[in-house]
Amino acid sequence: MITLKELPKLLQQVGVPVAYSHFIHNENSPAPQPPFMVYLEETSGNFGADNRVWKKVLTYRIEVYTDKKDLKLEQKIEDLLDANSVFYDTDELFITAQDLYQKFYTIQILK
Repeated sequence: MITLKELPKLLQQVGVPVAYSHFIHNENSPAPQPPFMVYLEETSGNFGADNRVWKKVLTYRIEVYTDKKDLKLEQKIEDLLDANSVFYDTDELFITAQDLYQKFYTIQILK
């Protein structure tokens, strides 16, 4: 299991723009074109003992946005997660209003 500190560095290895939660965009810094990734905390699933939190375990969602189904990019992400022993579940949807595909990778990390 990786740590929160390691997650951004790991995701940057994919080679597409990555940000926590969202990209800040304005005239001087436009939003990236797809493909790009964001990651954010979903929930916690802490382990407890003696009425205390023993290990802080956070569930994070990695969201990958593409303008077409990109099997090569998905394989690159999955290979990276596999190589770093990061267990993941996936889900996918198409955002009609933005004409984008969104692939989710749900992982757990240590805080």
